[in-house]
Amino acid sequence: MVVEELNKPPDCVAMTFSAAGNAPVTASSTGVDDTVLVRRAQQGDTVAFEELVRNYDRSVLRLAMHLTDSTEDAQDIYQETFLRAYRSIGRFRFECSFYTWIYRIVTNLCCDYLRRKQFHDRYAYSERCPGENDEREETILDRSSDQQPCASPERASQNGKLRKQILSALNKLSVKERLVFELRHYEGLKLQTVASILSTSENTVRSTLFRATHKLRLRLAEMR
Repeated sequence: MVVEELNKPPDCVAMTFSAAGNAPVTASSTGVDDTVLVRRAQQGDTVAFEELVRNYDRSVLRLAMHLTDSTEDAQDIYQETFLRAYRSIGRFRFECSFYTWIYRIVTNLCCDYLRRKQFHDRYAYSERCPGENDEREETILDRSSDQQPCASPERASQNGKLRKQILSALNKLSVKERLVFELRHYEGLKLQTVASILSTSENTVRSTLFRATHKLRLRLAEMR
């Protein structure tokens, strides 16, 4: 059972993950609205909470994978997201949708992760010796469609190079800029929804998105 797994210490939790999936929905496969499921979960109905997890597990993991570019770290964030949701479901006040609430949790965790990563990367860069091997571990971006059997070696090489350029450009954005860009363009969320998830105004999100897009264009142009 999902809830039984969530009750274990984080390092003992072992769920089955899937990175594929569609956009989040607001009703379960059984047709029960999220609001009903949340109220049941608040009353101790573990089956209702498990249904909520099934509604959003793929979307949460997909977002974490986009933002971390690491399967292992994304899985850790996925686990922590639903662990926090389970522990805090009793305090959910229906001031926003459960969808917005769960996205807010995973986004905050990814935000912390990206800040730590930026600090580590800056420190690692300052400590790197001249001529040291700069190759990094293979990531999700590297393992995507260019390795499909139908892709030609030339096409695969071009796609791999482009993905690395995009990832490099994304890593140059501030944490807030990257979150806004990813939520808008990779998750396909409306600006109003992004603003609600990040607890800010729609105008702030719009200006942040404009800034992020401008920086990415300049960065990618420099790489050509």
